[in-house]
Amino acid sequence: QVQLVESGGGLVQAGGSLRLSCAASGRTFNSATMGWFRQAPGKEREFVAAIIWSGGYTYYADSVKGRFTISRDKVKNTVYLQMNSLKPEDTALYYCATTWGGRVASSGDYPYWGQGTQVTVSS
Repeated sequence: QVQLVESGGGLVQAGGSLRLSCAASGRTFNSATMGWFRQAPGKEREFVAAIIWSGGYTYYADSVKGRFTISRDKVKNTVYLQMNSLKPEDTALYYCATTWGGRVASSGDYPYWGQGTQVTVSS
């Protein structure tokens, strides 16, 4: 049973930083894609970033390029999202997800999801 547990969310002022963590368990993730998505109130869930577990290739939404960095620790089976220069529009519930196939930016292609961690950026 795949389990994803997010942590690290919180309240931060605009321009500040947060690091989200996603602890993964229940399966070998060598060939997995790990993704971060977010959903703001009244909006659809949107892609933020993804990383290919084995090769470390990364993908980012245009809205976060240059500000967010996704990484993974193979020993700890944990994926991170370092978020810098945060903006009020980054406020959302952030989800970690994983898949063993499909499009990296398509939430519908991820069968496994965490419960989410709230990020609130004040102006």
